[in-house]
Amino acid sequence: MSTTAYPTRSSAASPTPRPADRPIDVGEPGSSSQLLLDSAAALSYDPATEVDWDAPLDPDHFGLNPEWSTLYGTDLWDEMTHRQRVTLTRHEVASIMSTGIWFEMILQQMVIRDQYCGNYADPDFQFALTEVADECRHSIMFARACAKMEIPAYFPRRSSIELGRGFKALASAEIAYGGILVAEEVLDVMQRDWMRGADVLPIVRTTSRIHVVEESRHMKFARQEMRERIAGAGRLRRQNSALTIAIAANVIVSNMVNERVYAAAGLDTKRAVAAAKANEHHHTLMRSSCAHLMEFLDELGLLTRPAMKLYQRVSMI
Repeated sequence: MSTTAYPTRSSAASPTPRPADRPIDVGEPGSSSQLLLDSAAALSYDPATEVDWDAPLDPDHFGLNPEWSTLYGTDLWDEMTHRQRVTLTRHEVASIMSTGIWFEMILQQMVIRDQYCGNYADPDFQFALTEVADECRHSIMFARACAKMEIPAYFPRRSSIELGRGFKALASAEIAYGGILVAEEVLDVMQRDWMRGADVLPIVRTTSRIHVVEESRHMKFARQEMRERIAGAGRLRRQNSALTIAIAANVIVSNMVNERVYAAAGLDTKRAVAAAKANEHHHTLMRSSCAHLMEFLDELGLLTRPAMKLYQRVSMI
């Protein structure tokens, strides 16, 4: 597939019942999920053939736009050599990809559990499985990209791994799809820059392009599901859901860049971590990338004061 029209971004509670025999218009052309299915049929990718896995890596190309590095704009960044900057950004993008694989595995289990014994003729059911198939390909794609860069997998903190086990087993309705939306929205803005970065590795540009195109449909589906599941919910449920989604967001974002990436670039880890935490440039980028998400959560009554405090801890607001 040589040409691509990039889609634009669309403007533990009990699960909402989804009976298998609920009335639906099977494949109704105007239904949201049917439109997503049509889009997936018209524009999807196979990373195995779309990405040039055999091309050599230019030693001067970054792993992500330097402006997206956690140390860009700091005194430490100014002290680093070009080689250190290249190495750091490659390890940073590999860490983000690794975190993406971790959460995509959580996502797949939540979606399959949510759709278990659903109405197989329903476009919602069919698109949910389409999303799971997309995520399987994305995880393999990210794993191959990390292997191509010769960077081993970075894993979340042990406590986060265990929290993830609970989340994938228990999260439902707007909480499950809220967690999914958080992970997808945060990465989306980053990758829209990476896929256009002239000094970014082609393998990262291509994988980012594939992810952006296909995840745009996933985000629309998550928003659609959240609106349906939260409709008519009372104040207590909204407060509980808001806090749980914010906790999930905090865990996801705080694990995106593993502290070991700094040692890989020959930096003093303690100094690098301190510089990253104080880096207002990176904090501003993060807040900008989350603005659309925060507006949507606020629209649904899911941006409460306790939730906002958690988002502020990881510079999402």
